[in-house]
Amino acid sequence: MRRLIVLSIVGFAAQLVDGALGMAYGVTSSSLMLASGLAPAAASASVHLSEIGTTVASAVAHWRFGNVDWKMVLRLGLPGAVGAFAGATFLSNLSTVDAAPWMAAILCSLGLYVLVRFTFGTLRERGDGTPLRARFLSPLGLVAGFIDATGGGGWGPVATPTLLVSGRVEPRKVIGSVDTSEFMVATAASVGFLIGIGNEVIDMAYVAALLAGGLVAAPIAAYLVRHIPAQILGSLVGGFIVLTNSRTLLGAFDVAGSGAMTTYGLILLGWAAAVAVSVRKLRRGAVTIDLGHHGVTDADTAEVPTGSAATVSVG
Repeated sequence: MRRLIVLSIVGFAAQLVDGALGMAYGVTSSSLMLASGLAPAAASASVHLSEIGTTVASAVAHWRFGNVDWKMVLRLGLPGAVGAFAGATFLSNLSTVDAAPWMAAILCSLGLYVLVRFTFGTLRERGDGTPLRARFLSPLGLVAGFIDATGGGGWGPVATPTLLVSGRVEPRKVIGSVDTSEFMVATAASVGFLIGIGNEVIDMAYVAALLAGGLVAAPIAAYLVRHIPAQILGSLVGGFIVLTNSRTLLGAFDVAGSGAMTTYGLILLGWAAAVAVSVRKLRRGAVTIDLGHHGVTDADTAEVPTGSAATVSVG
């Protein structure tokens, strides 16, 4: 019962992060589940099974706001599903000893990316309207899906920023299409894990706890996203993910004692510096926000007044 309560809190926290940043549900929840001692394959499987429910809710919301490009969803989601199934099969065939460092390395890299992206990233203006071709979207979906399944998360952190950088699609449609296509990725990964490790390894109570926490957090996240500076939240979450998964990596390389303490100290210093940079940029009014996020049709950009809270849609 105690673990179910913990997992519901994990799902709640992960959904709050995802609702505020537009990504990182899987990365956050997988990091916390690994830290609690759950096996890598079981953790990723539980996350993806719970995501089937959360992605449906997200897809419906984005569709109602007109944030979905269905051609992009298919061209990105179908290859993503193939990659996710392959990634789930790959992770299922690794021993727990081998899988833990692999998964921690992916999560740590994604956490570092989130940290840097939200600390130093800026936004592009509205897309130029040129459609993205399948020869670009398909490989992206394939890679993002594979990383998502093997790392317990990563679909949003890999796919969304890549599409935003292209500058060819409105940010709101990038986020809405990526979130909608994630349903196919989560479903394919779940099927892969069920075939690879069997449902007896996956505790459906854990899945239900994650899902329940996420559903409770969803409306709260929708409210908080309007009031919490997402740039600061992204820096906080990115550093937390790096710190959480560094423990597994240090253990895999037999780093202990003073070496481990020095590493943790450097991570904490870098994390604190990143948060300080985010706070400083926010106070200076240097954060660019995207007015096209969350269903607003005008995707022009505006400067944030000093000291105000704003959502930074960087993927």
